[in-house]
Amino acid sequence: MPHSHIYQIYYSEETRGLLDPGFIPLDNLRNERPDWREYWPIRNFLRSATLLDDHYYGFFSPKFHLKTRLGAAAVHEFVQKCANTVDVILFSPFFEQSAYYINSFEQVANVQPGLDAAWRQCAILIRPGLDTSRLVMSSLNAAFCNFFVAKAAFWRSWLQKCEMIFDIAENQHSELADTLNAPISHDGRPVPAKVFVIERVASVLLAGTREWTVKAHNPIGMQRIVKGYDLQMTVLDALKIAYTVQHFEEYMHIYSELRQSVAEHHQKSGRGPRE
Repeated sequence: MPHSHIYQIYYSEETRGLLDPGFIPLDNLRNERPDWREYWPIRNFLRSATLLDDHYYGFFSPKFHLKTRLGAAAVHEFVQKCANTVDVILFSPFFEQSAYYINSFEQVANVQPGLDAAWRQCAILIRPGLDTSRLVMSSLNAAFCNFFVAKAAFWRSWLQKCEMIFDIAENQHSELADTLNAPISHDGRPVPAKVFVIERVASVLLAGTREWTVKAHNPIGMQRIVKGYDLQMTVLDALKIAYTVQHFEEYMHIYSELRQSVAEHHQKSGRGPRE
């Protein structure tokens, strides 16, 4: 059976108490750079450790169970099922966010508009020539919260791209650097925009390319920002997946019509994916 090394980060005694004993604790008690959130301990690990090519690695926050409703046993079981057949395994919550929006760029523009320009610039920087308006993302490649397990090769590529963003935020004097370091309100608290950019890097590396093979854990039972619309969101996601496989424009026409129906219902009921 393939080896997996799944770490869970803690940065206080309180968060240590949230850890799942089935994961490997990753000590960030010094919390030297809280402005980078989980990226700082992940970065330190990847820059110092020797990763084995045929092993899987993951780095989860203390809120992994809260957001995914999964324990370590379920995660390890799914990794074993997928192992040796894929490079990346996703455990992404917030299904309606990946299903309803065409891609993470549209999702950011609607949900975190202050992040929109910076995310587009960074995405094009790490994938030159990327057409952010036409990229189709789904539950097959939408990675939220850095909740993914991957082989060493993907982590090396991910770190290289993230370090480009890190360098801009840390060392450059530019409008993009200022935007990355500027706070965005999250759960009523200010969080630097760069944290949310880093959390979307895996998605842009996976979408619209055959470089990496991916398997996603069923996201439907995980935490939602918006509840309801289960049938509609499942169909929207399936239509996008079908389009990325078959490239029949009819899939996207139906997707657009169904999404418009959801939006109209939102206007009438006051509920919808943006809440």
